[in-house]
Amino acid sequence: MKKGIHPAYMNARIVCVCGNVIETRDTQPEIHVEICSNCHPYYTGKQKLVDTAGRVERFRQKYEKAKTAARPKSAPGTPAAPGTPAAAPATAVQQAPAPEMPAGPDTAAAKNPAAET
Repeated sequence: MKKGIHPAYMNARIVCVCGNVIETRDTQPEIHVEICSNCHPYYTGKQKLVDTAGRVERFRQKYEKAKTAARPKSAPGTPAAPGTPAAAPATAVQQAPAPEMPAGPDTAAAKNPAAET
C-alpha cells in the first residue's frame, strides 16, 4: 500500500435516533442513522406506520366504508335465514336457449365423403 493516500481507519460510533449506539470501525468518527436493527420492523417484527398528513387514517376510513357497503342488507324486521342463498336481483335477464344450427359444410358428412354413400 502506498503511504499517505488512504484515509485513517479508526474506531467509530453509529448512533440511531432510537438511542442505540453501535461501536465499529470506519473512516468517520461518528455516524448518525434514522433506523437500526433494534428499531427496524424487519428485525423487530413490529409494524411502524409513518402517517403523512393523515393518509393512513383516510385509507382506513375509506376501507371501512367499502367494507360496510359490501355487506348484504336484508329488509328491516325480516332477518335472512342462515344458510339460504341470496335472491337474484330483480333486474336479472334470463337468456333464451340458443337455436339449433342447420347442417352446414362443416358437418361430419362434408368431412367424410364415404359417409354420403
